[in-house]
Amino acid sequence: MSIMKNITMHVKSVIPIIIGTAIYAFGLLYFIIPNHLMEGGVTGITILLKYAFSISPSVSNLLINIPLYLLGWKILGGRQMILTGVGICSLSFFLWLFERILSQGWIDMLETDYILAALYAGVTLGAGLGIVFRFGGTTGGSDIIARILGRKFGFRMGQVILSIDVIIIGLSLFYVRKENILYTLVAVFIASRMIDFIQEGAYAAKAFMIISDHAEVIADIITKELERGVTLIPAKGAYSKQDKPMAYCVVSRQEIRRLQGIAKSVDPRAFIIISDVRDVHGEGFREE
Repeated sequence: MSIMKNITMHVKSVIPIIIGTAIYAFGLLYFIIPNHLMEGGVTGITILLKYAFSISPSVSNLLINIPLYLLGWKILGGRQMILTGVGICSLSFFLWLFERILSQGWIDMLETDYILAALYAGVTLGAGLGIVFRFGGTTGGSDIIARILGRKFGFRMGQVILSIDVIIIGLSLFYVRKENILYTLVAVFIASRMIDFIQEGAYAAKAFMIISDHAEVIADIITKELERGVTLIPAKGAYSKQDKPMAYCVVSRQEIRRLQGIAKSVDPRAFIIISDVRDVHGEGFREE
C-alpha cells in the first residue's frame, strides 16, 4: 500500500513540474536569449554556449545534465533523483519545442526593450522554478552539484549555488555587454522573489510540528529520505488527556511538499503546523 502511495505522490508532482519547466523554458527563449541577457547555474552555461557557438540550449542542457544526473544518482540515491530527472528531461523538451515555435515567427519577439525583458524574464523564470520547487523537483545542474558537495564535504547549498552563479555570470562578460549583466541582475532578483511567493513564504526555511500517533514512524522516514534532523517532543491533549508525541523538523523550501507528503502518507489524520523560520543555524543550513 505504501508503494502505491509513493507512486501516486510522484505522479501528482510530475504534471506541475512539467508545467513549471515549460514556463521556465519559454522565459529563457522569449525574454533572456533574444535580449542577450544571462542566467545562473547550468542554464547559464547553455546560454553561453548559445551565444558563443550557436549550440541549441535544448541539446547542451541535456548533455551537461546527463553526467551530473548519473553522478547524483550514484551518490545521493535514486529516490531523491526521480523528480530531478523529470525536470531535466521536460526542460530540454520544452527548450526544443519553443525553439521550433519561435523560429517560425508565430510569436512577435520582445527585443531591445531591456527593462521589460528583464522584468518579465524574472516573472516567468521565477514562476516556472517556483512551481518546480514546490512540487519537489529541480531542473538539475548546480542543484545536483550543491547536494553532492554538501553530502561529501559539508558545503552549504546556498554557498555552492551562489559561487557557481558568480563564476558563470563573470565568464559571460566576454560575450555579454556590462549593461545587459545589470539587467540580468534585475531579472535574477525578481525571479528569486517570485520563487518565494509561489513557495508560500519569503523565508529560506519552514518549521513543521506534526502531532500524530505515528510521529516516530514519520520521524524515521524524514530522517532517511530527507536527511533532516527531527526532534520528538512529548505532548498531551488538553481535552482527551492522552499522551501523543509531536515531531518537530525544519526543512528548506524545496522540501516542504515532500515532508507534507511523507506525513500524510503515514497518517492522513496527522495535525500539521507549518510556520515561517526567519533564520536557521546548524547542520544542513547556516553554520557560523
